[in-house]
Amino acid sequence: MGSGRTVAVFGAYGHTGRFVVAELRERGFEPLLVGRDETRLRAFAQTVPGAEARVASVEDADALDRALAGAAAVVNCAGPFASTAGPLVEAALRAGIPYVDVAAELEANLDTFAHYAQSAAAAGVPVVPAMAFFGGLGDLLATTAMGDWTTADEVHIAYGLSSWHPTAGTLAAGAVSAQRRGGRRIRWSGGHLQHHDDALPTVEWSFPAPLGPQPVIAEYTMADVVTVPTHLDVPEVRSYMAAVAAADLAAPDATAPTPVDERGRSAQTFVVDVRVRKAGAERRAVASGQDIYAISAPLAVEAVDRLLSDRVRTTGVASAGAAFDAEDFLRSLGAYLKLETA
Repeated sequence: MGSGRTVAVFGAYGHTGRFVVAELRERGFEPLLVGRDETRLRAFAQTVPGAEARVASVEDADALDRALAGAAAVVNCAGPFASTAGPLVEAALRAGIPYVDVAAELEANLDTFAHYAQSAAAAGVPVVPAMAFFGGLGDLLATTAMGDWTTADEVHIAYGLSSWHPTAGTLAAGAVSAQRRGGRRIRWSGGHLQHHDDALPTVEWSFPAPLGPQPVIAEYTMADVVTVPTHLDVPEVRSYMAAVAAADLAAPDATAPTPVDERGRSAQTFVVDVRVRKAGAERRAVASGQDIYAISAPLAVEAVDRLLSDRVRTTGVASAGAAFDAEDFLRSLGAYLKLETA
């Protein structure tokens, strides 16, 4: 350990954590397996030859410090992030190492920006929350679509998921997030976050071929309403979710993803269609691929790689689009994502 290629993965045995560990190994990093459940952690470690496992709880700062000793960076894959993000960010700051997480919880991401911006900047430590399918990918696409525009009127992010088999972690995090906002919804409108109880209408979105026109739930707000406005001057950020995927997520008998290939990915496919509008003009960036959980791994690991090789534009707390060259970042993931711009 301590080679400069050692990356701690908190929640390594979880669904997304396993993808992150595999991606780290594939790219020549040494994953350091960290988690709260010793039985699950030790069992998973048996499947990762040569990897060290360290048990740590977010309630024990000393244990977290010991768990991160010798690591060059940490990726937090363990939700609910309302409980784990703060302690892990603080541990990363104490260790002086970059922190990345895959949080889709709006409130947890808001907390990271609100509570750690000053301390992370003062420490010169990069902290990149929501570096995943929700929050990170949409932000990178919006930043790419903006191009040389310094302002825009609207950002629209439409998620064309073929299905949504949520993990237990997704369901638990969603419950915590909903509880924190009292069951109300959130949107970014008029240049600030608004809580509301408005009904969510179903509209049609024209995704690019081969997906084509699909019914979507409008104002189905995801973490993009946190990440995008942190660095892009846009008063309106709206997101949309394929109606079929929204129905899957809300189903009382929702089932977890089923692996269908050698990487452990599910058969789920996605198209993320981002349109940025300004004074009647529109720019577009579209990404497509397979499995929203699996794609979070190359997103997070590419972020770690760039942070450790000093290919980062800022320090302190920053969203993906602010921290990295957005289009270059997305094009570097060509083995996982198809990117189109217009």
